[in-house]
Amino acid sequence: MFEPTQLRSFLAVAETLSFTKAAERLGLAQPTISQHVRKLEAAAKRVLITRDTRDVRLTDNGDAMAGFARTILSAHDAASRYFSGSAMRGRLRFGTADDLAITGLPRILREFRQIYPQINLELTVGQSDQLYKKLNAGQLDLVFVKWVAGAKDGTVVQHDSFSWVGLEQTSLEPGNPVPLIAYPSPSLSRKLAIDALESHGRTWRITCTTRQISGVLAAVRAGIGVAVMPSSLVPEDLKIITRRFDLPPVGDVDFTLIRNPLANAEVIDALTQAIVGRTLKKSA
Repeated sequence: MFEPTQLRSFLAVAETLSFTKAAERLGLAQPTISQHVRKLEAAAKRVLITRDTRDVRLTDNGDAMAGFARTILSAHDAASRYFSGSAMRGRLRFGTADDLAITGLPRILREFRQIYPQINLELTVGQSDQLYKKLNAGQLDLVFVKWVAGAKDGTVVQHDSFSWVGLEQTSLEPGNPVPLIAYPSPSLSRKLAIDALESHGRTWRITCTTRQISGVLAAVRAGIGVAVMPSSLVPEDLKIITRRFDLPPVGDVDFTLIRNPLANAEVIDALTQAIVGRTLKKSA
């Protein structure tokens, strides 16, 4: 009933909220994308997308179609690979930094498992430094970690910058130590935050140590202190307060995929391609 090419064009528009970006993602002309969406709407007998000079929005029926499209396309791709004799098998031990798991990464992994059901995906969540050590020890095949920009070889998925984060009503008294919420050492964000403060002559004290991003966010929301995190991952209820309190810049960060050269290259390439090019915004 629904053509895969039309579903792919529609889903690209649904994910980017832009006909132009959808065309760039799929390597098609924008009129072709528009035509595919119109044909899909005709087949569904529903309006799926509304747009004006500024915005592109999904209707309620469009939201429903996006879910169906992902399922249909996943099944279509899996069937194509299976019956073409290219269905991949094997194990993939994948590690991801804790805070990257609150992005759209879980959805990407879910889609990957639907497309490659015969790949046994094993997930490890932890701090970047620990994951990198496990990779070098041969305990992981691919890791998705945060590093100082340009510090490590690998595939950079997204470039970002660290920011100081707190509540809207956060108050820091001049001359008092900065109350810092941080991961245990070693931790990239902890080290960079402390180095930045000390290089600018600011005193600090650790008010909360936690191993999970959920703990960091809970402590910030409780008003226990401030934290350093990638700017793109700051939840809507928290604020970037770097300029408000003249806090020192912390630096840039790369979200990077690093592979084990001894692992199954075909399987690693498949997951790398599934992640690269996707915008890793924070999850809702």
